[in-house]
Amino acid sequence: MPATTRADTEGPGWGFAGRLKAARLAAGLTQTELAGERYTKALISALEHGASRPSVASLDYLAARLGLSPAALLEPDETPWARLEADLRLAAGDWVAAADAYAALLVDEIVPLRRAELLRGLAEACASLDQGERAVSAAAEAATIFETHGLPLEAIEARYWQAAGLYRQENTEEARSLLRQVLEAIRSGSRVQPGFEVRVLIAVAMIDGREGHHARALTYLDEARGRLGELDDRRRASFLESLAISYREAGDYEGALTLGRQALTYFRAAANELESAVLDNELALTYLALGNLRRARAHAAAAAKRLTAAGDPAIAANVAETQAAIALADGDLVTAAQDATRAVELARETGNAKALISATLTAGRIARRQGDLLAARAQVEVALATAREHGRAAQVRECLVELSDLAAAGGDTARAYALAREALG
Repeated sequence: MPATTRADTEGPGWGFAGRLKAARLAAGLTQTELAGERYTKALISALEHGASRPSVASLDYLAARLGLSPAALLEPDETPWARLEADLRLAAGDWVAAADAYAALLVDEIVPLRRAELLRGLAEACASLDQGERAVSAAAEAATIFETHGLPLEAIEARYWQAAGLYRQENTEEARSLLRQVLEAIRSGSRVQPGFEVRVLIAVAMIDGREGHHARALTYLDEARGRLGELDDRRRASFLESLAISYREAGDYEGALTLGRQALTYFRAAANELESAVLDNELALTYLALGNLRRARAHAAAAAKRLTAAGDPAIAANVAETQAAIALADGDLVTAAQDATRAVELARETGNAKALISATLTAGRIARRQGDLLAARAQVEVALATAREHGRAAQVRECLVELSDLAAAGGDTARAYALAREALG
């Protein structure tokens, strides 16, 4: 006996599924015509049979295609849908609330496609929270379900978040492989949403830059930069920010500064204090790399001030660590030590592993500058242990290089050589 869906039991006048089908028929559109350039006939069919729920983006798109308001497709009591609320949390960047909302909805959801949509949202939230393992698990399950039900576009997006989770776990080889598969699918004609290809290009470039393939990374970044005109101002700001970070990691500091300033202009226009703070911190790191301590200090101070208004202690840990590195470069060891201690405390309070490792490593470098090699080694070993615990390969290598230098400075050339070999391996 065939499975019964909500659309079967509610009839064409009731519920989103029935309302969508009735509106489509009234407009004289086929499922393919309603799907248009962005979606597929399979998705429209799933929505009309109650096997899938619309996201905020798809609801807006389909309502516009039908000449209706989104509310017209929803029952009065469906407007505050928990699913839509989760999507809105995600769109607003409230990752913790979004992850909690998707996880709660998944507890009782048994319809495969609805479950896949929730898993995809959970994967995005978890990747944004640096919860790599959880993101990979959710995205992989979502992609498998989408592929099984003939929804390749949805599967592509899920695979992107799977790659993002792998990147957070520092599994760059598998992340790059997945992203290139996604990019190949897009270039083969998959009709993805505006800006998605730009996002994939930046992600591939970030991995290549991190692995030292700077020329290849810059090629992807230049391609992404040429596509920014496709985006609205808010998305453009976010992508310019990602581009700036990628250019800095690829060693193109002047390019990073240019893009960073452009992104900051868009974020400030949108009154987005949190993103502006993140970008100010990135600009501070770029100026630090260029040796311009005055500008680095000014941007770090601006980031700290913005975070006072935004109230995000996890990002505040990153900023405090940046300020410690700037003070260290300027030779102000007292201020550097104070900032590093504050960064460690904030990182521990918020579970920000990356900032905790960086701040502890900076504390070791401060001790070394003070001439205390034993204290320096102790701090760097703590940083190394934390980096190993959290699987942060790049920071493991950075700690190993620092320990190698400390061993050489202490006259232990054999240990210095062994540590250097481990770092390179």
